[in-house]
Amino acid sequence: MDPNKITAVMDANCALCARGAAWIARNDLDEQFQIVPVQSPLGEKLMRAEGLDPADPSSWLVIDAAGTHLGLEALIVAGAHLGGIWRGLMVLRLLPRPVRDAAYGLVARNRYRVFGRADLCSLPDAQVQRRLVKGNVG
Repeated sequence: MDPNKITAVMDANCALCARGAAWIARNDLDEQFQIVPVQSPLGEKLMRAEGLDPADPSSWLVIDAAGTHLGLEALIVAGAHLGGIWRGLMVLRLLPRPVRDAAYGLVARNRYRVFGRADLCSLPDAQVQRRLVKGNVG
């Protein structure tokens, strides 16, 4: 893992997360992001460090120089880093935090049923594969 990069920790079994990884890869022109599957040893460690259960990855994380961001806030921060039109995601901060958290929780709890499953680590997208950190901790 490169500590100088922005780290996105995502559920590798979730089709919505796989789309999120592709979104990052497609729009990360400066190659500032790396993607860590929750199901990897490193992903598990990063989830536990935030007090989250890696066996129930109902949130994704974005870790940058400012700290660790969870859920919808992670999406907003990712958009800010990607720049351009994606900075528009910051408008979501106008919603009260409990509303944002509830909306994110609703999507997260139903993500497999609504969006299906995928294998993030097997996506054929070369841009996603270049950003994946699948190795062990340390």
